[in-house]
Amino acid sequence: MGETRRRATVVLGTAALVAPLTLALGAGPAQAASCTTQTGPYQKQVEKFLGRPVDGRQSATDCKAIQAFQTKHGITPAIGYAGPVTWGVMDLMNKQKAVGKNPNKAGACPVDKGRIACVNLTLQLSWIQDGKKLVHGPVPVRTGKNGYETRTGLKKVYWRNIDHVSTLYNVPMPYSQFFDGGQAFHSVGVSMWNPPGSHGCVNMTRTDAKKYWSLLKTGDDVYVYGRKPGT
Repeated sequence: MGETRRRATVVLGTAALVAPLTLALGAGPAQAASCTTQTGPYQKQVEKFLGRPVDGRQSATDCKAIQAFQTKHGITPAIGYAGPVTWGVMDLMNKQKAVGKNPNKAGACPVDKGRIACVNLTLQLSWIQDGKKLVHGPVPVRTGKNGYETRTGLKKVYWRNIDHVSTLYNVPMPYSQFFDGGQAFHSVGVSMWNPPGSHGCVNMTRTDAKKYWSLLKTGDDVYVYGRKPGT
């Protein structure tokens, strides 16, 4: 009796000039990764983040909750282990949330340039401001991974292409706004917390990339600062 197989392949653009990422999706729960029974080094922190009883001991329900989080954000292996990568993503989310609506509290992004798009690599946040006035954001972003860091400094949007496709890798980069060589703001179809990051671009959700497209124009300033964790 023949075995029926179903596979779906999702090809996602993860950054400017980045090769496609191909994920094999299983046919159903029977193909899902098994849950680990091991207690991870960040068990208590992860339990607290997920609203689980904080006892520092792995349980079947703990594992399923952790595994669901890992699957949602592309953390591998998604086996429900409370390790450093999973906690690192959660810790970053906590820090992003703590920023609230005052992302430039420290004054790191210039307020004397008029409209400017700011990118804080340390917190993986971006926003648009006009002087001291917050225009949009802050929004979570996904910047360059180790070896492909998003370059820091003051730049300008020099080219925009709403339907851009990478000429090197044939990867769609919708709502591209280039500000430094091949590095651009653009939308992707993966979680903003999907490790390890892009190949240099500032990835955004489609909603945020569309908003940036409507608010920015060629010649507008972009300021990138800080250092992404792990780079």
